[in-house]
Amino acid sequence: MRVLSIASTGMMAQQMNVEVISNNIANINTTAFKRSRAEFQDLMYQAEKRQGSQSTDSGTIVPTGVEVGLGVRPTSVNRINTTGNLTSTGNELDLAIEGRGYFNVTQPGGETVYTRAGSFKLSPEGTIVTADGFTVAPGITVPQGTREVVINRSGEVLAYVDGKAQPVNQGQLAMTVFVNDSGLEALGDNLFRATPASGEPQEGLAGQAGFGTIRQKYLESSNVNVVQEITELISAQRAYEMNAKVIEAGDQMASTMTNMR
Repeated sequence: MRVLSIASTGMMAQQMNVEVISNNIANINTTAFKRSRAEFQDLMYQAEKRQGSQSTDSGTIVPTGVEVGLGVRPTSVNRINTTGNLTSTGNELDLAIEGRGYFNVTQPGGETVYTRAGSFKLSPEGTIVTADGFTVAPGITVPQGTREVVINRSGEVLAYVDGKAQPVNQGQLAMTVFVNDSGLEALGDNLFRATPASGEPQEGLAGQAGFGTIRQKYLESSNVNVVQEITELISAQRAYEMNAKVIEAGDQMASTMTNMR
């Protein structure tokens, strides 16, 4: 009976849906986290009677036909790249991007990856780094004796050093945008890698055309909406239960047929 295999695809699809939703909820407090959405497509169809075929010798046409679908399959888990709320922290090395763009991060092996989580720190040498110690490009170092660091909307890092009346410009943070943000490969640790689907990295500076601006002493919150996620979780759970009921009904039908024999 096809009903068992069809309903099983529905159960597996809803299981993945619940897993995606659970990951969204788990990351509700993750800096700059982007919620994901599972997307599905129907499977191929078996034609019992093809629409448009001739039903008589006189040329009459079958208007609709008989097609039976074979279930559902997941096609993608799409990342929703809307900007989360900006939360004030008061920490001078907390940076949020207001608009499009990613900070460039250089890993120990030299590969450049990307992040929107701007909760940066200083290394023992005074270099601006991520929480894991990866250098934030282009590798700006704050000199010893700095009493305050100011990072403006364009990403310029200004150090107010003891004994100097004017701030010292230490450099400017690099930014990158992509044609298709959803095509980036998620690496974990709030990092992403460019892929052929994302398009080539387009490097620039904050405030340029097509690039967002930087807000110091702010962090971008997750864009997960709790009410929406709970609503979708309930919907997925009900869909899973209905597919399970279909399998139960199919089993009862098969049992009835067996007993008739």
